Amino acid sequence: MSFAAHIITAYPHMFPGPLGESLSGRALDDGLWHLTTHDLRQFGDGKHKNIDDTPAGGGPGMVLRADVAAAALDSVTAQKTADKLPVILPSPRGVPFSQALASQWAQQDGLIFLCNRFEGVDERFIEARQPLEVSLGDYVLAGGEIAAMVMLEAVLRLVPGIMGKLESGADESFSPQNDGLLEYPHYTRPQEWEGRAIPDVVTSGDHEKLAAWRRAQSQSLTQKRRADLWAAYQGDTTLRKK
Repeated sequence: MSFAAHIITAYPHMFPGPLGESLSGRALDDGLWHLTTHDLRQFGDGKHKNIDDTPAGGGPGMVLRADVAAAALDSVTAQKTADKLPVILPSPRGVPFSQALASQWAQQDGLIFLCNRFEGVDERFIEARQPLEVSLGDYVLAGGEIAAMVMLEAVLRLVPGIMGKLESGADESFSPQNDGLLEYPHYTRPQEWEGRAIPDVVTSGDHEKLAAWRRAQSQSLTQKRRADLWAAYQGDTTLRKK
């Protein structure tokens, strides 16, 4: 069974967007994963299919209605092939998205994304349906669609058959195989460019020295650029030595 992605959104025409290109696009054409969009407005209230309303208690913006969000989600989870899939709500107040989370999701049969708009969704929907709120970072987007695309691309790269060679991701930044360090520098032809040559160790043919150099580069980059990752790595190293 191929990986199934369900996107609940008020703007279904935004998909597949970038996901329809490159590796994920070819995989979509080849049936390695499937994308289904679900239009929130089909579940709107009244003649005008309203999906939002003003915030209770006052305040700016609009709020996605709980009954509309629930009806849309329930229509997806009523499908036998989707009833067990994780439900993701992109939200700036959610748990941070990570490579580890993407790896976990890639082991699933698929994912359901409910894309927020406006000021958010009625809290009663979250309490009743308990989606996993996930944040891309400490900033706010206009809606959840782009966040869903980012998360889904990170996941699709880890689904068997989509990336190509699975070992391509083994040394990537944040990967467990790389102990959560940032990835080492990469080079390709020409051998020299604007007075800068590819380091000799990279083209030496000495695989042991190259592996050690790459490891040292990953450590150096992580220490300089991501103090949080470096601290975690040092803690893990200390634990491994005990």
